[in-house]
Amino acid sequence: MLALVTGASSGIGLQYATALARDYHTDLLLVSNQEQEQIAVAQQLEQQYGVQATALCRDLSRQDAAEELHKYCIDNDLQVDILINNAGVFFFNPLVDTSMKRFELMLMLHVVTVAKLCRLFGEDMCKRGNGYILNMSSMSAWMAYPGIQTYNSTKAFIYNFSKSLWYEFKPKGVGITVMTPGAVDTALFGLSPKWRKIAVRLTVSIPPEKLVKIALRRMFKKKKKGMPGFLNWLATPLLKHTPDWLVFATYGWVSKFQH
Repeated sequence: MLALVTGASSGIGLQYATALARDYHTDLLLVSNQEQEQIAVAQQLEQQYGVQATALCRDLSRQDAAEELHKYCIDNDLQVDILINNAGVFFFNPLVDTSMKRFELMLMLHVVTVAKLCRLFGEDMCKRGNGYILNMSSMSAWMAYPGIQTYNSTKAFIYNFSKSLWYEFKPKGVGITVMTPGAVDTALFGLSPKWRKIAVRLTVSIPPEKLVKIALRRMFKKKKKGMPGFLNWLATPLLKHTPDWLVFATYGWVSKFQH
């Protein structure tokens, strides 16, 4: 099998690539905009686990990135059996203080490219009658919260888009799974090392290795969705009904923990 993993040069994407090579002996097509880091990851995984790993440098926030990536696979006779849409960005900023370039980058990366990749590779999988797609959403999909207005909205799109596609793809033998983790112990959210350690100890944040293990297990069972952590499951109803006074009270406090 061949797995296409986006954002695989670091963080959760790197853990997906490592777990697929180590635990499932899956060949890899690793895609990110960090060329040197991606090449190093591909070489390491090949040497360590004996799989074939190809590093491909692409800016997935470009309008035609999905089409170019799909064409690359066709031109190189690569059959993608697993698609993991992991690439993402995060910023904590009021909308009017966010540059248009950064705003558009998140919309393109989280919405347009994810949807197009599902469309293009999903069609190939449906024709073959088998395949797996894993999309990364977030618990923030249920939050109306200032500072992350674009992030949580794009993650809500991914969540509902994926669940809807599950019904379309299931009769055709293709699984699509969406994961909605809470905080994950990576550099994405800009927390200092001190607060990252505290968050893990308090189980507010989980190690990426744990998330990936759960996500891949659910993906290969073709489950519709997954949410790691019992506390996250308990907190979800509260996120949907957070009172306005609490949102305002926490908004300024949260910014203190950013770099």
